[in-house]
Amino acid sequence: MTATVQAPPKTRRQVFPFTAIVGQEEMKLALLLNVIDPKIGGVMIMGDRGTGKSTTIRALADLLPEIDVVEGDPFNSDPEDPDLMSDEVRQKVEQQQPINTVKKKVQMIDLPLGATEDRVCGTIDIEKALSDGIKAFEPGLLAKANRGILYVDEVNLLDDHLVDVLLDSAAGGWNTVEREGISIRHPAQFVMVGSGNPEEGELRPQLLDRFGMHAEIRTVKEPNLRVQIVEQRAEFDGNPSDFSDKYSSEQVALQDKIVQAQKLLPSVTIDYDLRVKISEICSELDVDGLRGDIVTNRAAKAIAAFEGRTEVTIDDIRRVIVLCLRHRLRKDPLESIDSGYKVKKSVARIFGLELEE
Repeated sequence: MTATVQAPPKTRRQVFPFTAIVGQEEMKLALLLNVIDPKIGGVMIMGDRGTGKSTTIRALADLLPEIDVVEGDPFNSDPEDPDLMSDEVRQKVEQQQPINTVKKKVQMIDLPLGATEDRVCGTIDIEKALSDGIKAFEPGLLAKANRGILYVDEVNLLDDHLVDVLLDSAAGGWNTVEREGISIRHPAQFVMVGSGNPEEGELRPQLLDRFGMHAEIRTVKEPNLRVQIVEQRAEFDGNPSDFSDKYSSEQVALQDKIVQAQKLLPSVTIDYDLRVKISEICSELDVDGLRGDIVTNRAAKAIAAFEGRTEVTIDDIRRVIVLCLRHRLRKDPLESIDSGYKVKKSVARIFGLELEE
């Protein structure tokens, strides 16, 4: 039995509206598809400094509809889904004890560069555990990120060990903390978004491969667009609430579209021949493992659901496959061809399409 408590009135600071962001279509599409189907596995955004990476991610988190969470639970437990409940909440549900639920904004958790493993995963108070016989757990950032977005800026500067921990949690959906023979686990299902500047160092290929999608963004070169972006930013900084009001109907429409897409996703199908062609492309490009095939299938279904359709088309695949495969190709230091172009070339050949520039 659950009783719903109303969320407190809006007292949050204003965030730049997602629908007001000019350009960067590749990044916006990758983020939206990951929200529709978090099992795509997150997105790595590589690009120049000052291109609005963190503004866009914050805007996306702010756009998302509120979710039902168990009141007072540090893990944002879902009152309905056992896979998204902490052990304590699940016990209560099994024993049919009443639990209160509240509406809460989807969390966007920033991972600071200098974060320690304890700060990320949480800690167990050994003294309390030994003296009082209870598992005293201090939740970390992964607990707060459950059912939300975890944003790691400059992921290429993060300690490799920490990136491994994050990706393991993102892949398995659970975080386990073990100290002195005491073990605690909690749900940690989140959309992992990493960003970085290629000039500051590349990410290891095996880590890159663990991100579902890879978006590349460049500084806008078109002078008129640059002026538009600068003016928008100035207008927002001058009066955030007036600026946000101008986009409120577009924001609501996009929010509804995301909710509808999430509902429609389970009924989206992808024809067997198209699945074979996706695997043919991955094989031709010499992509290691099957993650590329799986992510491309998921992303194509998500884009079809986003557009309100239940069947995946060749065009859906064409629009997402570069995002899903470009970071999985083996790097040849002597080759100057962009990996995204290689993917497009293979797609055009196998599907018999015109090669897009």
